[in-house]
Amino acid sequence: MDAAIIARGLTRRFGDVLAVDNLDLDIPRARIYGFLGPNGSGKSTTFRMLCGLLRPTSGQVQVLGNDATREPEVVRRRLGYMTQKFSLYEDLTADENLDFMAEIHGLPKKDKRQRIIAARKEYGLDDLRAQRAGTMSGGQRQRLALAAATLHRPELLLLDEPTSAVDPQSRREFWESLFDLVETGTTILVSTHYMDEAERCHQLAILDRGRIAAEGAPKVLMRDIDATVIEVVCERPRSAHHVLDALPEVRSVTQLGSRLHILVDTEVPDPEERIRKHLDDAGLASEVEQTVASLEDVFVAATRAAKGAQT
Repeated sequence: MDAAIIARGLTRRFGDVLAVDNLDLDIPRARIYGFLGPNGSGKSTTFRMLCGLLRPTSGQVQVLGNDATREPEVVRRRLGYMTQKFSLYEDLTADENLDFMAEIHGLPKKDKRQRIIAARKEYGLDDLRAQRAGTMSGGQRQRLALAAATLHRPELLLLDEPTSAVDPQSRREFWESLFDLVETGTTILVSTHYMDEAERCHQLAILDRGRIAAEGAPKVLMRDIDATVIEVVCERPRSAHHVLDALPEVRSVTQLGSRLHILVDTEVPDPEERIRKHLDDAGLASEVEQTVASLEDVFVAATRAAKGAQT
């Protein structure tokens, strides 16, 4: 499959801070590629380099066949960018914002009106035409921002944590719109710290301290996790948490209500029996069984393994 983005050795420093560290990327066209990571992991810095807004300290990146460092204006004309913070004019109406963005993108007058009408219909903005953006809900602003970012029909769409201020239903509707765009051939890059959103991506890179800690299709990452996942159900989960967290073979313990998800080193033999014995010795009755990994388990396993490799 043709690549929309190819990056080699992509690196960015801010003084003594290494924000992005030697990234290699091959991102296919007409797919949703996600960057999952906490604040400070390098997601936004990577985005800014990929769209030509920030020069890398070293490395190369080609976007849609163009060098993003040498030809940033060419690259920017072919992409749409939706920032985490609402970036349209709050004192303008929905129609005024769309009209302004059409002018910015240089759309011909004969196309501009039809594009705006189509965008209003596609993103449910007909009833908001005369409403100022500053009075809209988070979901309404999100739809307006997506309409503005795609008005010029970009080949590549970059979304930097686009659903951080909206409710679950709006997030679901937003993702349905993204899959519609992919069907038309648009390549989408999205950064997020929501596990359920990351699981919707066709392919995913987990970033940690500017490096790729794991990469692949979410289902494959969960299948191939570098840890054994054990689930424990007991009446005293906090006590069990403290007991298990102290064991050297346990890499992580996460509480989910009355359940615990435990990541155990893969080389540990019969991990279920070992966990059960430790809890029995502590006087904690429990049900213990091996289970499938969640994407959060993958994230924890990958980032902790990366930290261990650096020490």
